Amino acid sequence: MRTSLLAAGLASLLLAGAALAAAPDFVRMNVQPYDPPKAAPAFSLPDLNGKAVMLESLKGKVVMLVFWATW
Repeated sequence: MRTSLLAAGLASLLLAGAALAAAPDFVRMNVQPYDPPKAAPAFSLPDLNGKAVMLESLKGKVVMLVFWATW
């Protein structure tokens, strides 16, 4: 019983790892790459304290933008 559970767990891990390692199918997802890559336009947004943060001040850093609308 324990051996079969261990084997099932190992098989699940191997299948999950293979699925994660597979490259995404960008063609099927209709994702079109920029050719050549385009730079983001210059803009600024307020931070949580209301101070304007300009995109260019974050150059070289990872930036994640989340736009939320409730309409």
